[in-house]
Amino acid sequence: MNTDVLIVGAGPTGLTLGIDLARRGVDALLVERDGTLFPGSRGKGFQPRTMEVFDDLGVLDAIRAAGGTYPVGMLWKDGHRAGEHRMFEPLPASEETPYTEPWMVPQWRTQEILRDRLEELGGRVAFGREVVGVLQDAYGVTARLASGGTVHARYAVAADGGRSAVRRALGVGMTGETVDPHPMLVADVRIDGLDRDNWHFFPAEEAGGRLALCPLAGIEDFQLTAELPAGTEVDLTPDGIRKVIADRTHLAAQDVTEVRWASDFRPRAALADRFRVGRVFLAGDAAHVHSPAGGQGLNTSIQDAYNLGWKLGAVLTGRAPATLLDSYEEERRPIAAQMLGVSTGVHRGEVRRGKATQQLALGYPESSLTAETRTAPTGTLRAGDRAPDGKVDGVRLFDAFRGPHWTLLALGTDVPDVPDEHLGAIRIVRGPEHGAYGRGAFLVRPDGYIGWAAETSDGLMEYLVRVGLR
Repeated sequence: MNTDVLIVGAGPTGLTLGIDLARRGVDALLVERDGTLFPGSRGKGFQPRTMEVFDDLGVLDAIRAAGGTYPVGMLWKDGHRAGEHRMFEPLPASEETPYTEPWMVPQWRTQEILRDRLEELGGRVAFGREVVGVLQDAYGVTARLASGGTVHARYAVAADGGRSAVRRALGVGMTGETVDPHPMLVADVRIDGLDRDNWHFFPAEEAGGRLALCPLAGIEDFQLTAELPAGTEVDLTPDGIRKVIADRTHLAAQDVTEVRWASDFRPRAALADRFRVGRVFLAGDAAHVHSPAGGQGLNTSIQDAYNLGWKLGAVLTGRAPATLLDSYEEERRPIAAQMLGVSTGVHRGEVRRGKATQQLALGYPESSLTAETRTAPTGTLRAGDRAPDGKVDGVRLFDAFRGPHWTLLALGTDVPDVPDEHLGAIRIVRGPEHGAYGRGAFLVRPDGYIGWAAETSDGLMEYLVRVGLR
């Protein structure tokens, strides 16, 4: 079997990458070792920056319809409500940042939405295909399947999770630390006698540890998370889960009417030593493993895919040289390292959920793809920053950005028309000086970051040559 890109793993990372490549006309094959999509709620929270990504990929409406905002926390003690606990620093929305609250959707539902979008664009997932070996040469990658077959691709992406078989086959190590010595239980349960208006927290007692029950938006389930004493063997049976809830809360075992999915993990933070080996890239949990606190792992993973998708698309469709792919590790590995620190800080109570966890302030100011040429910028933005929303002469910027193209903003300055060879690759939006952008020319990358900023169009063609657009 032959394809341009082999994506190993049909979690949110792999599905996001598949969507981005499909809309660029790239032949990509997703293979998943399991027979179905992941069944649990595990990664349930989306940060505002990821909501912007979903807007661009055409799944935002479905994500919003399937989920909801997080409820206010409620602390319990001795079977009584002890007071509210505000989990998130409130941040008002604005024209420039339309999404500021985290949004909750159970992971299994997110994956269904992403798969449906992938299939709408002509892509597909091949289930029951486990990659057990990878070989590569100067021309491509050959992946060996457990079934005995092979897949040949020009490039491959390991999106197969924290225990990535592809990463191990490449010999790439992970450097990290144990965030918490206590094993954690996570499960999807149905409960009688507990309201769905709050995220219920039961503080640690001598007999156990912290326990929380969060009503999952859009469905009847609660997500259980429970800290267990160090050295405990986690019992994932329904009776074992009922016992944990009965021991730690005012609820009785029989109040847990159903256990729909359960898993255990040890909170840790780890970063792959490399994000690329030749023609194989690591993305998502295969490249970085987070504590679930603060919802950074899933969001960082989706944005790995979003960063890599446009670069693979540009190279494989002949718009850019293969050297463009060098920027993936250069840009994403430092971001992953930074967000690992945030995740660990939230887990340990050192960082509050809010501006630090939104991921709106992340950017690539030091990237080799970033060119800031202005001597006296009039706005607050610089090249490498996220390109915010807004309106320019009645055009919403996120509407202009949406799609696989670059966008050239000419605000209070003149730029030439796009040469014929760039039609479809670059869209121009003209208007007066505006908001955070100020006055100038701004070339916005397909992933929504400002690649080049100048006072006039001088230097634009040189930049297009550098990034492979001319």
